Amino acid sequence: MDGSYEKINYRLRPAKSIERKMLCDAFRRLSAFDKVENYQYIGFGSTYFSDFILFHKALGIANMISIEKDEENKERFMFNRPFRCVRLEFGESNEVLPKLNWDNAKTILWLDYDNKLDSHVLSDVRFFCINASPGSVIVVSVNAHPISRPDNVKLSQLPAHRLQKLREDVGDEKVPPDIKGKDFAKWGTAKIFRRIIDSEILQTLNERNVGCVSGTNFLYQQLFNFHYADGAKMLTMGGLLYDKGQEDVLAQCDFKNLSFYQEDEEPYVIEVPNLTYREIRHLDTQLPIKEDELPTLSAVPKEDIEKYAKMYRYFPTFTEADI
Repeated sequence: MDGSYEKINYRLRPAKSIERKMLCDAFRRLSAFDKVENYQYIGFGSTYFSDFILFHKALGIANMISIEKDEENKERFMFNRPFRCVRLEFGESNEVLPKLNWDNAKTILWLDYDNKLDSHVLSDVRFFCINASPGSVIVVSVNAHPISRPDNVKLSQLPAHRLQKLREDVGDEKVPPDIKGKDFAKWGTAKIFRRIIDSEILQTLNERNVGCVSGTNFLYQQLFNFHYADGAKMLTMGGLLYDKGQEDVLAQCDFKNLSFYQEDEEPYVIEVPNLTYREIRHLDTQLPIKEDELPTLSAVPKEDIEKYAKMYRYFPTFTEADI
């Protein structure tokens, strides 16, 4: 089966690019726990390694591991490795993660899947929550587009089919009992996936905390809950694992001051407005500005200006150049 990197140029997905820069901005604040350059970063680089390039250049992280499941194309991945400090590990993430160093290693792990939520994803989440050091961050991205109707399923049966498919993918016991088939429509699938991942994190930490000395329990603080679509609907959620005795350190990070910070089920929706370069340059000269004083621009819809003003600092600029 072809990898998604052979179908999608990950550098040219604007919402994904915005999300990547937002994550980078949040990771900077981890310095209250340790120097960010001391963290190890583990992700799925694909052939573009966009996140590795950004996090190395912007954060100075040099301990970087890219997990690549496409073992048949090792030579291509090695050729596209952007820096010597990026180590490639080939195999499924379930196989590779247990082989890595977790002893006292503060880690940023981005499980950036292109598939839907399944037991494989939850297994990776569980492994991290059992083994990660306090001050570590987990980020999970999954395809949250409602599954299409198979030819052998009637339209009226689609809601029940979606619910049954989720039960098969993650296990009956992982699906909240109040979920109904009708809940999967539109962004409902993303909301359901977030609940299941969040529950897996909290349940695993509860098990890890059994027998812990009072005041040293592991806690989880959600930081991200992104919804975006560069095509298919996607969910990215995650947050920080920390020790109960580090609550003052968490406060020093001031994550709540980030415009995209989301600590509950309410998502931060990344919507990319369609603007020309000239319109972007004009709006930039007037930003930042209070929400009730947003500039106007002839023929540009107000909602596009609002979207841009909301995330202009992270907005990607693509251009053509001879290199």
